Amino acid sequence: MRRFTIRNLPALSSRHTRPASIIIIFITLTALWSSGLPRACIFGQCRSRPYNYHTQDGREIDLSDPEAPFVAWPLARVCSETTWTPGLVFMCDNNSGGIGNIRSYTLTCLRYAIAAGATGLVMPTIRTRSDNNLADLFSGHRPFDYFFDKEHFQRGLHLACPQIKIYDAAADILGFGEPFKPQQITPNKYGLRGGCDRRELNKHTDLFGPRFRKWLNETAEQLKLPPVGTDYPRVIRMNWGVQWDFPVYKDGPEFVATFGGLLKFQKDILELGKRTVSAMELLATSGAGGSKQFAGFHLRTENDALSRWPDFDIQSSAYIQRAAGLGVRAAYLATGNATEADRFKTTAMSQERIQVVTKHDLLAGTRDGLKQLDSLSWDQQALVDFIVLLKSTYFMGVNPSSFSINVAGKRHLQREGLYTRPWKAGGDGDGRSWLMGNYDSYWDDWLFMYDSLWP
Repeated sequence: MRRFTIRNLPALSSRHTRPASIIIIFITLTALWSSGLPRACIFGQCRSRPYNYHTQDGREIDLSDPEAPFVAWPLARVCSETTWTPGLVFMCDNNSGGIGNIRSYTLTCLRYAIAAGATGLVMPTIRTRSDNNLADLFSGHRPFDYFFDKEHFQRGLHLACPQIKIYDAAADILGFGEPFKPQQITPNKYGLRGGCDRRELNKHTDLFGPRFRKWLNETAEQLKLPPVGTDYPRVIRMNWGVQWDFPVYKDGPEFVATFGGLLKFQKDILELGKRTVSAMELLATSGAGGSKQFAGFHLRTENDALSRWPDFDIQSSAYIQRAAGLGVRAAYLATGNATEADRFKTTAMSQERIQVVTKHDLLAGTRDGLKQLDSLSWDQQALVDFIVLLKSTYFMGVNPSSFSINVAGKRHLQREGLYTRPWKAGGDGDGRSWLMGNYDSYWDDWLFMYDSLWP
């Protein structure tokens, strides 16, 4: 942290000492407050609770908490401004990847469905990856509750947008069937993009709704279909790869801060995550200092990581060095690579005497905890990591991992709540989280994800 000193002050008479001292103290504090440097909120250095908590039904809400209730009014405001099209139904199942990509795809698809005026939504499903090859992202589909709380999603969406009916499956849509099949669309095609990078965010979201509805009517004429309506539904499936497409701040910071609250983790995994947090806090308390505070690391070196991303040596060195500077004595490591987890733990202990543990280490000492963890898929186990990292005192992740960016973005909501300003990519983070990595190229280093993420 930057230090401020005042030197070479002229001598003061006793008559002026007290007023002058007050002025000096005021100037010094003003300089400290206005320096704008992020502080690591660890070991009691920050206020005991954020200044911008919110209340709902008499309860205080921390929007970064994995169990935070859904705040519906920002989404309700968007839905109140929508032109609805009876009979228009969207499907949001053409996704792939881990929790970061699945969250973003589902929310992006839903946001476009609302913009289009869809009055129906087929309950989203989740495409799983291969158990034998983590890089194979296109295996079969699993139900929504493979990751998320289905009842929470349905209740929240109905509260904010009662105009949208949720179908359990496309077969439940009255009047939809052969020979009609879902029509696939890519939203950014509804506007002239010019010579921009193909990963450019959609700059035509304000006009997507009317342009899409115009296309809907024109294609109905071309295909000699009846106009879309309750008796003649049209079902739309989003193409793959739209998850980093929507400039999220179009709807305001309060929408960004709350929209992701629709996707609460399913109850069994949430409970397992909470047990892991409790075990981690107990471990931290038993160590030096007797405090529940602990750091969280995300090591992204599994075999599906891209070669241009920071490797093990770069990530581990950055994390351990920063943790040592913060005085960290206990840390939680999130990784899907057991071999490199052991390597990281050994390095942290030998270099800086930091005790590092994983979810497997912590749950091995709980009743049936490890058995429950091992029954989960690789991506489901990552949800346990996500929960623990949200509750860590200080988090360190890596750009451009969508997992790390989602965790940091969610944690970023704690300090300013509904009016959270965008995460500043690069630099020293926000005082609660820090993401190491490359920030040279907006496209090649995937910085566009920060502009298209609902935490």
